[in-house]
Amino acid sequence: MAEQKVGYCQPPEHSRFKKGQSGNPKGRPKGTINMNTILKKTLSETIDVEENGETKTISKMEAAVRKLIDEAIAGDMQAFRVLSVLTQALQDPATGRSTAELESGDQKVLAILAQRFGSAQVGNSQ
Repeated sequence: MAEQKVGYCQPPEHSRFKKGQSGNPKGRPKGTINMNTILKKTLSETIDVEENGETKTISKMEAAVRKLIDEAIAGDMQAFRVLSVLTQALQDPATGRSTAELESGDQKVLAILAQRFGSAQVGNSQ
C-alpha cells in the first residue's frame, strides 16, 4: 500500500468523515429557529387598528413605526432620535437619497421637527 500524504487539507484516513456523514452530527437540529427568524415572524404578524372610524389590518412593524412617528411628533426627543437614525440608515450612501422614499407630507413633518428641536440636538444621541 502506498503511503498517503498527510497535511493541509489532507487529514489522516482514520479521521476523515465516513461516507454519508458530514459536519457535526450532534449539531443544531433541523427546524430550530434563531432570533432573526423569530423577529421577522413576529414583526410580520398582523393586528387590527382603527383609523378614522375604519378598521384596518396592518403589520406589527407598521404599527411600531407609526407609534414611533406619533411620539416624535408629540415632542419625544428619544423617539425623534431613533426616527432620525432609521431615516439615515435607509439612505443610499452613494447618492444620499432615501431607498424608501418618504411621502412629501412625511418629509415636511421631519423638516418641521428638525427645525423645532434644532439640528444640534438631532445628531446628539445621549
